[in-house]
Amino acid sequence: MSANLSAILYLVSGVLFILALRGLSSPETSRQGNLFGIIGMVIAVTVTFLSVGNFSSGFIYVLIFLAIGGSIGAFIAYRIPMTAMPELVAGFHSLVGLAAVFVAISAFINPAAFNLGTPGNIKLASLIEMAIGAAVGAITFSGSVIAFLKLQGIMSGAPITFKGQHLLNALLLILIVILTIYLCSTQSSNLFWILIAVSFLIGFLIIIPIGGADMPVVISMLNSYSGWAAAGIGFTLENTALIITGALVGSSGAILSYIMCKGMNRSFFNVILGGFGATDQTTGGQSKEQRPVKSGNADDAAFLMKNASSVIIVPGYGMAVAQAQHALREMVDTLKKNDIKVSYAIHPVAGRMPGHMNVLLAEANVPYDEVFELEEINNDFANADVAFVIGANDVTNPVAKTDPQSPIYGMPVLDVEKCKSVLFVKRSLSPGYAGIDNDLFYKENTLMLFADAKKMTEDITKNL
Repeated sequence: MSANLSAILYLVSGVLFILALRGLSSPETSRQGNLFGIIGMVIAVTVTFLSVGNFSSGFIYVLIFLAIGGSIGAFIAYRIPMTAMPELVAGFHSLVGLAAVFVAISAFINPAAFNLGTPGNIKLASLIEMAIGAAVGAITFSGSVIAFLKLQGIMSGAPITFKGQHLLNALLLILIVILTIYLCSTQSSNLFWILIAVSFLIGFLIIIPIGGADMPVVISMLNSYSGWAAAGIGFTLENTALIITGALVGSSGAILSYIMCKGMNRSFFNVILGGFGATDQTTGGQSKEQRPVKSGNADDAAFLMKNASSVIIVPGYGMAVAQAQHALREMVDTLKKNDIKVSYAIHPVAGRMPGHMNVLLAEANVPYDEVFELEEINNDFANADVAFVIGANDVTNPVAKTDPQSPIYGMPVLDVEKCKSVLFVKRSLSPGYAGIDNDLFYKENTLMLFADAKKMTEDITKNL
């Protein structure tokens, strides 16, 4: 395939990727956006293969490993439950970062294969590009591994901090810059390996102090890092499609992280620099064993809902764990048959990643016009008769507005406590992912429904 035709087709795939992002910005157009992305990726991969020029043994090896990796990825994605989607995303980000590191290593060891010069005499611009790509890729890999471990529960979701942590991070970042400068002047292989090792280390140190409440921002941030790593390697390989794709992922991930930080009243730079100002996961006040709660059953919940004129549903991670979205939709349909107004309130960080609840509700065919974001619906709680909280915890915790020592202080939360009655479906009084007790459990107008979210919702529907 000629270079001109390759460039045109790469440009077409880049345009399709832009259209994909545009489509994914809204639930109504998300399927179309996905389709554009798939078509763009098929074009980019096909052009890359045809650009090789001959069906050598190396080409066959690429096809074999593509088939192996693609099959494994497809199998994992097919089998993964929606509750584990954040972990899957973190895992995929780590692989993108590791791939960038491997490509940089290959280009450094054998630059002639990439038309970058010879060992010890690599083009300066290419050396800078591969150093940046390798560093960002290594940070993405180790940071994503820590995010995966935290999300999976293998590692504590609480911030892990130690004295002098931020000073150490700053020194390591400065060291990376110094190593890159000396690498460009000496082209020493030892410096190159040290650069990668230090980058792996700082990726680990940046993520461990970030607590569970900020994990959705971390996922978005790592998505951005993986994009910039891909773009850096795209310059090394002189691959237009990789540069465009990486830049799109990097910039969109950074913008999403900024929007989420703004919505959570978090400092964008504090989060990306490793949880600057993270607080301990401790709360004051009485322990939950000393505080009385009111508990009820499905019949009590059905009675309150039948006598309500408006109900607001607040879904959270517990709904995802129980796979209760379809049962919830059936309950809402029953309520609407009784002329009860029903709407859904979605917090920006409900679940473990951006848009988690929106995807689950869309899976259950919940109409998009019934789903509202925090800023659109928060004022409606004061006028609603019943709030049905199904598995949401930290995003409904009033302590975010009252306790400066809380790790979620300052984060906008759904004003659920302002409803006349609050029905809170939860297995127990255990804290949420941020590791703190929820004051909403103990409010006078809260009725706790201790049960599996799906079973409780089905029982309420029967009673209705």
